[in-house]
Amino acid sequence: MTLPENASPLASRGSMRRIDWETFRRIAEDAATTLPIEQTSAWDAFDAAMDGREPWGRLVYETADGTPRALIALTRMDVRGFPYLWARHAPVWLGAEPTAAEEAELRELLVEGVRFHDPAIVFVRLHFTHPDPGLRELLQTMAYDHTVILDVDRADDEAFLASFKPRGRRDVRKALRNTELTYHDETDKAEEVFGELYQILLETGDRDGFHAAPEETYRTMLRTLGPDHCRLYVARRGGGEALAWSIDTVWGDGAGRYYAASTAEGRRGRAADALLYKEGCWLRERGVRTWDLMGAGSERTPELNGVGSFKGKFTPDGTVAIPGPWDVPVRPRVYGSLVSALTFKHRVHSGTARLRERLGSLRGGRDGADEATADGNE
Repeated sequence: MTLPENASPLASRGSMRRIDWETFRRIAEDAATTLPIEQTSAWDAFDAAMDGREPWGRLVYETADGTPRALIALTRMDVRGFPYLWARHAPVWLGAEPTAAEEAELRELLVEGVRFHDPAIVFVRLHFTHPDPGLRELLQTMAYDHTVILDVDRADDEAFLASFKPRGRRDVRKALRNTELTYHDETDKAEEVFGELYQILLETGDRDGFHAAPEETYRTMLRTLGPDHCRLYVARRGGGEALAWSIDTVWGDGAGRYYAASTAEGRRGRAADALLYKEGCWLRERGVRTWDLMGAGSERTPELNGVGSFKGKFTPDGTVAIPGPWDVPVRPRVYGSLVSALTFKHRVHSGTARLRERLGSLRGGRDGADEATADGNE
């Protein structure tokens, strides 16, 4: 379901209308704006290949005089059987940063248009700069509103390394002196090697407290985006066992470090640090100028403080604020019921975890007493 070609019937000062990919791309180029890959036709292929999601449509938000002001590509997704739309890393604003009034008008136009043309949609997820009472924290998904962005447009590899903080340069150079560590672009054999790499992702998730998506998600991403837009880089010991890896997306002169994982040994030996340096050099050779490491800790997401500290070693600029994602209810009552259901689910899980911990403690205490008695009897 998409909006028609004509403007939304509820437009106020500005308007919103549906456009095709070529018009979307041309507007971005005319504004000298590099689109996030999630807003491109390449990402449409990924969405179309995944169960439970599909491209929904592309929109342009225009000022009263018809000047394009923002672009939005939306994906239709599903949570607990309820459909919603997600504009990943959008709206893409053209020119100056948006005012609070512009963000509010865009939300109003979009919500009213969605209600009219696809009334089953429960909420829309978009990225905004300005706080507003109508914005809700995300259901189930972790948001981030700070990241680390590296400038890889340097004269050569040494100049890129010199741009790191002293601690980052030290850790990379230490790893590079280890001749057992080797670094590889394995994009062309991703299908063959990813089974091994997925096990490292599971290990990383257990260590850092996150749940990996099913293995097929990453394979589908690599396959559908293709080598022009998705690269796989791996650090290995002696060209054999994998110690760290990353998936980078590429669109135009921008790139994003979408996924990364490492073994405990890879972390200790700084293989992950040196791999980040190597992949930045390889991305520069592919025409990338700006590289987003995608996510760092903030007041909203303190869970990312650790990973943000790691990423922060590679630039003196530290983390930068970006528009964070928010849920915008389209059907407020249904959205409220979803929030209540998920809150109850989390309370049940939390209570179950505390009960298991308590039972484990009781068992541990009894076992400890038995061991002490046996030792005393001896």
